[in-house]
Amino acid sequence: MSKSPEQKSESTHFGFKSVAEDDKASLVGDVFSSVASNYDLMNDLMSLGIHRLWKAAMLDWLGPREGMTLLDVGGGTGDIAFGFLERGGGAVTVVDINEDMLKQGRDRAIDKGILGGIDWRVGDAESLPVEDGSQDALTIAFCIRNVTHIDRALKEAHRVLKPGGRFLCLEFSRVVLPVLDKLYDAYSFKVLPALGAKVADDAEAYQYLAESIRQFPDQETFAQMIADSGLDQVKYRNLSGGIAALHSAWRI
Repeated sequence: MSKSPEQKSESTHFGFKSVAEDDKASLVGDVFSSVASNYDLMNDLMSLGIHRLWKAAMLDWLGPREGMTLLDVGGGTGDIAFGFLERGGGAVTVVDINEDMLKQGRDRAIDKGILGGIDWRVGDAESLPVEDGSQDALTIAFCIRNVTHIDRALKEAHRVLKPGGRFLCLEFSRVVLPVLDKLYDAYSFKVLPALGAKVADDAEAYQYLAESIRQFPDQETFAQMIADSGLDQVKYRNLSGGIAALHSAWRI
């Protein structure tokens, strides 16, 4: 039976393609299941290896402290969680919609000898499986551009943070240097898919990831979306000429 006009899903973007909103999560899930075993390599390719410095910058800005609780959204492979614990933070909950990504994170934790302090949960950024006002901090790195409804994910961040809680988002953004933007475009759309085909046997996944970056709002627009969610004191920092940006906000 076909859906009535009232029941039909709205459309959204999947890279440069237009797809039904109801289909986007599964399409994104397929991409990340495909690249899960090569996810760290994927970030190395997409950021020219600099993502590790960007993640360190996010943790520096957060300033983990003893007893601080962290919810890391879309952090399946564990980079942020591991760094948070290494810097003296308290308990971490990692929420990722993709079980394959979480498996990578659990395996990495065992390899590192980290047997406690991290709770790994399958969950959606738009409907987080944690209680209201329960978290001192929420981080989300290279995830929010893949969410179907970014505004809902931001409102969820507001919901789960304690008053005085910190929101930090690390995401690929809009390059602000005139020469760098042309070089980065050429790299993203010509070199990256070719590397993806050779390294991960999946050029299409890497093509989507490059396209998803271009569809993501620029720094100022995203800052306003964060403010519209109810979070306050919104600031951002460009990293590597705007290839990535760090956005910070607080729940007041």
